Amino acid sequence: MNTPHTGLATETTTAERTGARTEEAAEVITGARERIDALDSRILALVRERMAVSGEIQRARVGSGGRRVNLARELEILGHYRDALGRPGTQLAMTLLELCRGRA
Repeated sequence: MNTPHTGLATETTTAERTGARTEEAAEVITGARERIDALDSRILALVRERMAVSGEIQRARVGSGGRRVNLARELEILGHYRDALGRPGTQLAMTLLELCRGRA
């Protein structure tokens, strides 16, 4: 491959692209990154699904005269994530709750 500015060949090895010191390690990293990318796609799809289900709940609650947000339920969710993942779990749950509250 030629760079546009110098015209010099700049082939990068898999090891260079991954930061690994050997091609063997680079192959492991490349495979693991592909799995992570697939997992991230699934996680994003699940978050979107969660947002849709949360919207259904909010519409039903507000339609019946209730409040859009149920703070007791949110505390329950925060505790569940904290228990499963520790302090970062609480932050993750807060982000999910924020995403799923929808627009006021």
